Amino acid sequence: MNYKMIFYTVGQVLLLEGAMLALPVIVALIYAEWSVALSLSETAAVALGTGLLLILCLKRRNPAIYAKEGLIIVSFAWIAVSLVGALPFVISGEIPSYVDALFETVSGFTTTGASIVTAVESMSRGLLFWRSFTHWIGGMGVLVFVMAIASRTPDRSINILRAEMPGPIVDKLVPRSKDTAKILYIIYVSLTGLLIILLLCGGMPLFDSVIHAMGTAGTGGFGVKADSITGYNSYLQWVIAVFMLLFGVNFNLYYLLLIRKFRAVLRSRELWSYLSTFAASVILVSYSVYPLYENFSDVARVSFFNVSSVMTTTGYVVENFTAWNAPLAKAVFVALMFIGSCAGSTAGGFKVTRLVILFKKAGNELRRVLHPRTATIVKFEGKKVGEETLGSVSVYLALYVISFTVIVLLLSFERSFSFEANFTAAASCFNNIGPMFDNVAGGGTFANYSVFSKLVLAFAMLLGRLELYPLLLTVNPYTWLKK
Repeated sequence: MNYKMIFYTVGQVLLLEGAMLALPVIVALIYAEWSVALSLSETAAVALGTGLLLILCLKRRNPAIYAKEGLIIVSFAWIAVSLVGALPFVISGEIPSYVDALFETVSGFTTTGASIVTAVESMSRGLLFWRSFTHWIGGMGVLVFVMAIASRTPDRSINILRAEMPGPIVDKLVPRSKDTAKILYIIYVSLTGLLIILLLCGGMPLFDSVIHAMGTAGTGGFGVKADSITGYNSYLQWVIAVFMLLFGVNFNLYYLLLIRKFRAVLRSRELWSYLSTFAASVILVSYSVYPLYENFSDVARVSFFNVSSVMTTTGYVVENFTAWNAPLAKAVFVALMFIGSCAGSTAGGFKVTRLVILFKKAGNELRRVLHPRTATIVKFEGKKVGEETLGSVSVYLALYVISFTVIVLLLSFERSFSFEANFTAAASCFNNIGPMFDNVAGGGTFANYSVFSKLVLAFAMLLGRLELYPLLLTVNPYTWLKK
């Protein structure tokens, strides 16, 4: 185990976090929020000081990062940025409880959007910006950004890339993983900038546009109003809905579009599965809620928006769908909570890719039962899926179900909440979505959950964002043995 490289890289991440805190400090100064600017500056000093101390004390001799180190680095990095990132809320007094502040910060970095804040309009602009900026940072991955700027990162950093990026298969777009990270971030920044411009064209104020663009890009869902997107006009709702859908697409496909490989994009089984699932869901939800609205345009808008929001695990809402008398729509939303979007996107969930592979494997197994001597091969995107990948997807499903079940059981100690509330709260946090169905937890927030449950849910958010393996291996004692 290369302990020095692990903590050296965590130090780099904390330096990055300290530098990024300069942006919310500037926002706080623009709005004359002096105490908030001070709290953010003090947090930046903590991040920079801790990061610098780790880097100076742990000079690299062997820079190699193997699979084990890559997984542990990812876990430690996300935990470190969350622990430090919670400090401004506590220091400023806007979220006095450190556990609550940690929950909010973990929710931000993991792009979950679950909140304990019951009056978001009363928060300062500086902390509202930091709160949503954590979405944008976490959307593409903290360490992917480090790889993009760290010229000395060895080529074995593909192990970090695989641990960071959601999905069962992560390949480099170009020979060097550092250059892959740069390409991903260029696409990410460009789409975010385009969204800001379109929101401004629709009359949304600049601050609101930046906040919602970061929340949409990171598929997180933090905003500036308690009613989410409901108070904005239909043009802005449609723009955000379309961009949520776009950020749920595998970013590799955007790279293929840039290099004009249009046929490869059109042949993508993952993309068509994602879009067909989305379209079918919109139709079912529209059918279910049609009696609740006066005209079809409203039905199309709320159905498209909410399906896009839930499937991409963003969490923005234009209507309180938890209050709908529409069982079919709610059932669709629960299913979408678990399905999620494409691998290699900023969204959470089980991922369409894994689901397609599992369906193909199940179909082959059924054919094998009927014709035992028939050789069956699982193909995905025109390529044979190896037994190792098939096995890993099956194991992931088992771990996914077991982990979710344990989270629900731990939340069941909360006697004040219904099973529906605890189940959807677990699904919401584990799949990095945000909203839950039974809004008994404090105005649609998680404020009234106990300290124990908030810590369980924070762990669930990290577990879901890191796709199980990094965090489970980090807490496994066998990982730290020298054997």
